[in-house]
Amino acid sequence: MKFMGIYLIGYVIFMGGVIAALWKMRVLERVGPVWTTIGIVIAIGLGVMISVSGSGKKETIEIDKS
Repeated sequence: MKFMGIYLIGYVIFMGGVIAALWKMRVLERVGPVWTTIGIVIAIGLGVMISVSGSGKKETIEIDKS
């Protein structure tokens, strides 16, 4: 669970850099605020899905019934 939080923090910082670069190149002005918001929500959702799928150990638990 700890690594999932670290991954999400890094992903948010990465997305902030991408958004800043697009804003500086004036790409966001041409796209519009609605599509920019939709793109940000999709990108954050992908980051959450990737971090959750890669977190935790995959172990088989055996229960001894005696």
